[in-house]
Amino acid sequence: MTRRSLLFNILCVGTRAAALPCGRLHSPQAMRGVASRPVSGFKPSKVAVVTKTTRYEFEQQRYRFAGLSEVDLKQLLAMKGSSYSGLLERHNIHTRNVEHIVKSLKKKGIEVRVVRRGEYDEEVVRWADAIISAGGDGTMLLVASKVFSKEKPIVGVNTDPERSEGHLCLPVCYTHAFSEALERLQRGEFRWQWRQRIRLHLEGTGINPTPVDLHEQQMSLEQHNRAHRITTLESRRETGTRDESFSEPNLLPVRSLNEIFIGESLSSRASYYEISVDDGPWEKQKSSGLSICTGTGSKAWSYNINKLVEQAVEDLLKIGKLQTGLDIPLDIGFIERVTEEYNQSLVFSPEDQCLFFSVREPIVNRVFSSIRQRGFAKKVCVRSRCWDACMVVDGGTSFEFNDGAVATISMSEEDQLRTVLL
Repeated sequence: MTRRSLLFNILCVGTRAAALPCGRLHSPQAMRGVASRPVSGFKPSKVAVVTKTTRYEFEQQRYRFAGLSEVDLKQLLAMKGSSYSGLLERHNIHTRNVEHIVKSLKKKGIEVRVVRRGEYDEEVVRWADAIISAGGDGTMLLVASKVFSKEKPIVGVNTDPERSEGHLCLPVCYTHAFSEALERLQRGEFRWQWRQRIRLHLEGTGINPTPVDLHEQQMSLEQHNRAHRITTLESRRETGTRDESFSEPNLLPVRSLNEIFIGESLSSRASYYEISVDDGPWEKQKSSGLSICTGTGSKAWSYNINKLVEQAVEDLLKIGKLQTGLDIPLDIGFIERVTEEYNQSLVFSPEDQCLFFSVREPIVNRVFSSIRQRGFAKKVCVRSRCWDACMVVDGGTSFEFNDGAVATISMSEEDQLRTVLL
């Protein structure tokens, strides 16, 4: 093999080799995963439709305590540079699409319960045979967070595809044609997709396993810290203890579909922790935080943490050309292909029982090291040495995670989420 072809292979496929510990990543079969045909059609008798809170509704709720009229709200939004008519239009689009979903379900004789995000709880999950998330990916993550049975299917419908990405939802063509999607589902013309999720065990000292729900709240740092203090005090009153600790790992009542993020609440402060990957040696680290994602989450925040831009790839290729003296092409087409190849190597199948961890902006000096800034794993253990840190699940559920707390992050077959591929 010539030096040029060797360098080309390193640049283009070297990152794929890093994925091998997870087994079959990046092959066409792997990316299709283990989605399976249903034995029978999708025929629930009771369906809960969980709807997102639109920005219009949020602004109404935000200023409700002040008794603002619609005219007052319109003027206030204008002062902030927001369009009242634009927010109302998006709200109406969402509402019409929710009505279309409900009408389609009822037409099939299915009992429907429409639930707002703030009303969605375990009782709703128990009542429903299936759950439809009516919103975007954020609503889908909220819906998934309370479903623990892998037998209960979840279907996402993007109710405002012009303003929401909706990776976890049905194709956008079914937003205005949900009745057609329902027909196909009932005929069994789809595949089940079993999305792996992360489970969390917590042990150590100074632990409060009571979460703070961030889904419906826009909190300042002070409000977020106050919420954690309140849950800690309430927990101590209930248990009669001054400081909770677990000598054995305690499984938290939450599962992560996208990612876990661990870091100091104040982002400008470095996060200090120790990490062990797959029962390996503990390593002291300081960084801007730690992200651990699933295959589902590998297309989300984790992807944006680790992806390269074409400018960086071009600079690396120029250095490679100078160092080797090889005639490495620097045309835009080649740079785009190399960039795409690398970035796609960061994405893996939602069905893979595998974690991908990313250390954000590690500090490396004679005290702290970062032997592996990112990589695949089956289990990651983290011991906090932080002052005011949180462990945040899917951007919506926050747990205190301060000095002495130890989290074991892993996966289990029983935590899979049943979704559909249509």
